[in-house]
Amino acid sequence: MSSYSSLAAWYDQLTGDVPYQSFADFYETEFAHVGGEFRLLLDFCCGTGTLTAELTRRGYEMIGVDASVDMLMQAQDKCASLPTPPLFLHQRAEELDLYGTVDAAICSLDGMNYLAPELLPEVFRRLHLFVRPGGLVLFDVRLPKWFRDLDGQIFLDEKDDVFCVWRADFQEAQNAIVYGMDLFERRGRLWQRSGEEHIEYAHDPEQLRTIMENAGFCNVVLHGDCPQNDQGRLFISAIRGE
Repeated sequence: MSSYSSLAAWYDQLTGDVPYQSFADFYETEFAHVGGEFRLLLDFCCGTGTLTAELTRRGYEMIGVDASVDMLMQAQDKCASLPTPPLFLHQRAEELDLYGTVDAAICSLDGMNYLAPELLPEVFRRLHLFVRPGGLVLFDVRLPKWFRDLDGQIFLDEKDDVFCVWRADFQEAQNAIVYGMDLFERRGRLWQRSGEEHIEYAHDPEQLRTIMENAGFCNVVLHGDCPQNDQGRLFISAIRGE
């Protein structure tokens, strides 16, 4: 079972409670704190592009990158009517390859948790390559305790034309949580069932700090006062060194 194939078409409906404006406000506060020009941004693991669109409407030039073609199709449709639509690229995180540098790279809503630990050194090496000197990397992660506390739980999401049930299984050997997801989509009088499997890795924030510093980032800050901090979310920011 793959991730974000069948789910892509329903993702926005099933995540309608996400405070995207609060995320964007937090990013802008950090841009102002760092100082300098922040106009061209990379939305790393951009998903369906809701945050990409929000930042575009706020006047930023946006590049969105994601490994899922299905999610990118949703993002492209969502942003097509904007006066200056974002550029969307289909790339895996560890294969990031831009045409030049950006002022900042952001990654939201567990994007980093989807990356296996062995990929992170290369991911941050590439982010260091494509963020300008003095620019910012800013992303969120779920804390390991949050994932462990989900172990064995079952969740239901229901809308008029879709029913989603997912189960959480924390696997200590992988230090990761595996979500088994069943999606039931209305097709006239019938329902179509599909399945997906999602894996998120419980990255230790201090280990992330070390990886980022080894890649050339400095001033790594862990932000506990951030959107959804009551849901096990921590934001991490860092400056791209020379």
